[in-house]
Amino acid sequence: MARPRRRSAGSRLARAVGGLMGTLAVAALAVAGVVVVLDRTAAEEPVVARCVATVDGSAWALEPEQADNAAMIAAVGLRRGLPARAVTIALATALQESKLINIDYGDRDSLGLFQQRPSQGWGTAEQIMDPVYATGKFYDGLVAVAGYEQMEITDAAQAVQRSGYPEAYAGHESRARTFASALTGWSPAALTCTFGEAGAPVGTDTVVARLVRDLGDLPTDATAATADAPASLVVHVDPLGAEQDRLAWAVGHWAVSLAGPLGLDTVTVGDQVWVRDATTWTTTEEPAAAGTVRITLAG
Repeated sequence: MARPRRRSAGSRLARAVGGLMGTLAVAALAVAGVVVVLDRTAAEEPVVARCVATVDGSAWALEPEQADNAAMIAAVGLRRGLPARAVTIALATALQESKLINIDYGDRDSLGLFQQRPSQGWGTAEQIMDPVYATGKFYDGLVAVAGYEQMEITDAAQAVQRSGYPEAYAGHESRARTFASALTGWSPAALTCTFGEAGAPVGTDTVVARLVRDLGDLPTDATAATADAPASLVVHVDPLGAEQDRLAWAVGHWAVSLAGPLGLDTVTVGDQVWVRDATTWTTTEEPAAAGTVRITLAG
C-alpha cells in the first residue's frame, strides 16, 4: 500500500500565511467601512418581446411578428370601413392557417397569411405573399358572404376558405376577438407591447410609409429630430371616419404593435401614453389633441 504524501513544513507555513493575509484583508475592509458582497445570482433576465391584449379580464399574447401582421389585418379592415367582427374572423383564420406568419409554403401551392392558392384563383404567388393584398382578397371573399356578421366564426371563415378542417377556426376565436377589439379601437388602452432597446432610428419617412401601406394616406405632421428632442409624428385619424376617439385608439394600438420594427419610443392617445420600457398605458400631462395620435421615435 502506498504511503500517504506528507506536506512539507514550508507548504504548511505558506497556507497559514495565506489564510492570515486573507483574514487581515477582510478585517481592513471592515474597518474602512467597505462591505463586499459576492453576487452569485443569475444574470438579469432578458426582455421577452411580445404584445398582450386584455379585454374584459381576458388577456392574450402574440409574438412581435404575429402582432405586426395582426395590426396590418385590422388596419386594412378599418380602411375599408369593415366592422370589428370582420377583423375577428380574419384574425382567427390567419391564426389557424399560418399562425399569423407570412409563410412561403403550405399544403400543395398554398401560401401566405391565409394559405391562399394561386391555382384556385387567389392571385399570383407574388401577390399572395404581399400580406396587404392577401388580406384584401380575404375581405373580398368575406363581404360577399351574406350575413357573415351574424355567423359563427367557423362558418364565416369556411365560406371564404373552403378548408378541409373548418372546425379548427373556432379554437382561435377568443384570441382573435380580443385583439380585434383592441386593434379596432373599441377597447381603449387594451394593447401593450414589450420590446428590447430600440436599434438605429428609422426616420419618420419609414413610419409614414408603413402607415400608408396599412391605413391609407392619413394626414401627418412630422417633426425632425433635434439635439434636444427625438423625431416625432402626429397622425390625424379623421379620414378613417367620424368616430375620432375610437379610431385614434385603433391607430394608437396599431403603432404600439409596430413599435419594435419601427423603433417607436412613445405613443400618445388622448391623455394616455405608452412608453417603450413600460408595460401599461399611463396618464400624461401632455395629451394628444382629439382625433390625433402622437408618436415619438427612438432617438
